[in-house]
Amino acid sequence: MRILVVEDDKRMARKIQKGLAEEGYSVDMVYTGEDAEVILSDITYDAIILDIKLPGKDGLSVCETIRRNKISTPILMLTGLDSIRDRVQGLDSGADDYLTKPFDFEELYARVRALVRRNPIVVSPKIEVGDLVLDSSSRKVWHRGEALDIRGKEYEVLECLMRHPDTIVTRSMIEQRIKSIDVDSDYNVVDVYICKIRAKLGSEKGIIETVRGSGYLLKSS
Repeated sequence: MRILVVEDDKRMARKIQKGLAEEGYSVDMVYTGEDAEVILSDITYDAIILDIKLPGKDGLSVCETIRRNKISTPILMLTGLDSIRDRVQGLDSGADDYLTKPFDFEELYARVRALVRRNPIVVSPKIEVGDLVLDSSSRKVWHRGEALDIRGKEYEVLECLMRHPDTIVTRSMIEQRIKSIDVDSDYNVVDVYICKIRAKLGSEKGIIETVRGSGYLLKSS
C-alpha cells in the first residue's frame, strides 16, 4: 500500500511518514500543492493525506484539482481549522475524511486504514523503462534480464526516475523521496547515489542524463 503525504511542516510530515511506515505502508512526501499535483499525474496512491494550509496552492484547491482530473484516490484532509463551515468546505472540495490538528496519531492511522479498506486500488508493481525493469513489491531491479544490486537509497532514487521517464526530475523531488537524508547538507548525496547507479548500469549508464541546473532525466531509449 502506498500513501502520499502533502504537508508543508516537514517535521510533522516525517513523523506521519515514520508512523505509517511502521504500519507497513510505503510513503512519499511532498511539501507543496504544486508538487502534489505533479507527482499524482504519474503515480497512483492508495490514499492521500492532504493538509489544507499549504504554501502557494492550498489543500482545498489541490483537492478540487485531483477530483477534476478524475483521480478517485481517497483523501484525508488535515487542518488546524475546526469550525463546521471549514469541515463542510473540505468535504465539499472532494475529501473523504477530515481530521483536525492537533490529532492523535493512532486515530490518523485508523482513519487511513478505513479509507484504504473502503477503496482498494490495484496497481501493477512492475515498472518498465527501456531495458530496465523494477518491481516495487520486491524492490528488485533488472537490466536486460540481469539482476542489479541496487538497494536502499539507490533504489529509492532509481524508482523516482523510473516513475518519470523522459521527464526532468528535480533534485528537490529526489531529496523528498530519500526522506531520511539531511537535505540542507552541503554534501551532495543525490549526486553520489546517481553516480553509484550509473556505475551499476555499466555501458548503459548514459541513460541517466544530468540536466544542469534542473535535475536528472532517465531516457526510455
